Amino acid sequence: MFGILDVLEIWRNADAVCFDVDSTVCIDEGIDEFAEFCGAGKAVAEWTARAMGGSVPFEEALAARLSLFNPSLSQLQEFLVKRPPRISPGIDQLITKLKANNTDVYLVSGGFRQMIQPVALLLGIEVENIYANQLLFGSSGEFVGFDKNEPTSRSGGKATAVQQLRKAHEYKRMVMIGDGATDLEARKPGGADLFICYAGVQLRDAVAAKADWLVFNFNHLINSL
Repeated sequence: MFGILDVLEIWRNADAVCFDVDSTVCIDEGIDEFAEFCGAGKAVAEWTARAMGGSVPFEEALAARLSLFNPSLSQLQEFLVKRPPRISPGIDQLITKLKANNTDVYLVSGGFRQMIQPVALLLGIEVENIYANQLLFGSSGEFVGFDKNEPTSRSGGKATAVQQLRKAHEYKRMVMIGDGATDLEARKPGGADLFICYAGVQLRDAVAAKADWLVFNFNHLINSL
């Protein structure tokens, strides 16, 4: 664990900041919202809580949640129109300030690319800076699964994505911000130097206890830059 001065030094001089999306950039868990829209909200939310707490492998939880409602392409399209993303207070100002400081910003999520692209558009983040899963549909729009080649489709995937980014861009200082166990995993050798736990939506005690910095409001991060 770093001292507060070390944490601030890394934060203020980060080359890149990677944000989790669900319950961090956005106030919702996207898959829970989509499942609720499709009529399977409660059962899926229970699985999400287990996955985010780190008690089951992420890929197992992802497959189990999707199998509970098997969403069609038309349901996804209707959901995206009727349930636009709800972003967390202050996240837009934080990302604006980071970009003004020439810090690269990424969205690294276990959620789905189709649901995260509208978030990126809202926040002025390039689509190529999204690392997320991909829902797959057949020729009639029926659900056929998810792309298992995406790093974030499995446990340890966010760490893999961050490591790939660091190597590709030769970043010297990287920060991961999120609320879940999969975000904490990204702080490892060759990955993020710093893990900031954002608990403004969900406080997960086991994750917060291992964070370098716990914040409940993005204004704390904005004001410390």
